[in-house]
Amino acid sequence: MYSARLLDHFRNPRNVGQLAPPAITVDVTNPACGDMLRLSARFEDGRIAEVRYQTRGCTASIAAGSALTEWMVGKSLEELKALTPGAIEDLVDGLEPASKHAAVLCVDAVKRLAA
Repeated sequence: MYSARLLDHFRNPRNVGQLAPPAITVDVTNPACGDMLRLSARFEDGRIAEVRYQTRGCTASIAAGSALTEWMVGKSLEELKALTPGAIEDLVDGLEPASKHAAVLCVDAVKRLAA
């Protein structure tokens, strides 16, 4: 079962879309399930000023991407680099074992963005 928070992010995804340059855009794919995540972010003074995402994937991946973008606003590079799959799971009040790949997909995108 999905949590109420996860379902809210799935049914009402936040920050969907893509930002134009000079925003940084990265794409990641989970080779096991085929889910894809595109993350676009604009930095100001070393912090995320604006972020958007697009995903093709399961309910959990769509919801995790939405929750991730809300969390990212105002974060520094150091905070982004410290992100863990467990933190993503916390943002959506937990993930079923079969859906944990959604948290890994989000972390992979953030790590690439912060590199």
